[in-house]
Amino acid sequence: MKLLLWCFVLLISSPGVAQSPADSAAIRATALDYVEGWYQGNANRMGRALHPELVKRIVVNDTTTGKSVLQNMGASALVNGTRHGYGKSTPRDRQQKDVTILDIFGNAASARATMADWIDYMHLSKVDGRWVIVNVLWEKKPGSGD
Repeated sequence: MKLLLWCFVLLISSPGVAQSPADSAAIRATALDYVEGWYQGNANRMGRALHPELVKRIVVNDTTTGKSVLQNMGASALVNGTRHGYGKSTPRDRQQKDVTILDIFGNAASARATMADWIDYMHLSKVDGRWVIVNVLWEKKPGSGD
């Protein structure tokens, strides 16, 4: 019974909120730098949101084998794609920018960004006092283009 009570106390005392309102605001700002930087074609803003060793991944089907494979993109490719303005082709009225903080514990956080054509699940870390995105797993929305 004591173990069950202890687990319950742990559960209710560990909500998915930041250690401070400043952490929550910084996590949200980092995610919005990523999202809005993409739509604006602002490579500086995108770069500010990313850890240099970021990996962005999606599971796709290999057209030859039909098997699932991981497709990877690093920080520099994402910043370069932003610089080329690929996100600017999304009409302003379609630019969805919903950010939800899913969980925060210590210097680690998880957030979801819902954009016009895809959903990004982000892992963020507080590195040298600044929240940055270190991993992204993403999925295209049904009916979205490439």
